[in-house]
Amino acid sequence: MSQQHAGNDRRLSDCVNREELRELSRTTNWQGMLMLAGDIALLAAAFALAIIWPNPLTAIIAVLIIAGRQLALAIVLHDCAHKALFRTPWLNEFAGRWIGGAAVDVPLQLYRDYHLDHHRHAGTDKDPDQGLVKAYPVTRDSLRRKFTRDLTGQTGFKEMVMSWRKPDWRAKLPFLAFQLVLIIALAAAGAIWAYALWWVARLFLYPAIMRLRNIGEHGVAIDRYDTEPRLNTHTTVARWFERLLVAPNNVNFHLEHHMFAAVPPYNLPRLHKLLATRGYYEGHTCITHGYPAMLAKAVRAA
Repeated sequence: MSQQHAGNDRRLSDCVNREELRELSRTTNWQGMLMLAGDIALLAAAFALAIIWPNPLTAIIAVLIIAGRQLALAIVLHDCAHKALFRTPWLNEFAGRWIGGAAVDVPLQLYRDYHLDHHRHAGTDKDPDQGLVKAYPVTRDSLRRKFTRDLTGQTGFKEMVMSWRKPDWRAKLPFLAFQLVLIIALAAAGAIWAYALWWVARLFLYPAIMRLRNIGEHGVAIDRYDTEPRLNTHTTVARWFERLLVAPNNVNFHLEHHMFAAVPPYNLPRLHKLLATRGYYEGHTCITHGYPAMLAKAVRAA
């Protein structure tokens, strides 16, 4: 048993009771709709900013926000895969397939099967996500090279080529429909040129944000081969601008999500606060405040 684990053996049942957990696990359609609508509104606002005031600065700001909302829509896919965004089942299926999965070109059921395996085998060598973070902590130069590949488009173009090598056109239908709707909307606004902003964000920023997400969720965990969630998973408490750009839809509360995957994303901050005030995290280094501090944990001496 690790030293961190030995320092605090408080059980979850000591910190949250069944009634509290039942309340925290309650999904509602209106909260799911509000979260999704917020993502779409921010996406629309980013495009509007660049269209109404076209200049290099607004284009950069727009691309930054669009990339963050692309992650937000990927998280919509994630939450719908858990059937935890909406109370009504078909809304989870629709939003997960035709909005979240469509935006990032990932089929809902394929992702659900893969991701539930991640939850089922977290803390073991059967976890399919181990390969994403097994090298961490890395040297500063290694981390710089990884993000350089992302920000120069190497990662994004490689992923796109792999995705279209042998396409399943039926599985691609939601993605193609999403792109068509986006093109029609921008054409109606008289700014079809703004479609390029989506792909600049998708190819040059989204891979870096996804890498940041993976590092923050499991890369800086103390022991990825221990089944104790406080050891194999990590939460980064994000500031408001980090929530806007790299941590949308409460995705940063990943430890809480792994402990109770049925808790919808809009209730994860409440769960985190409850467990923190009751001492569940004491003696562990599973919580970090801010992404710079989190990345510092991902770096080891050369």
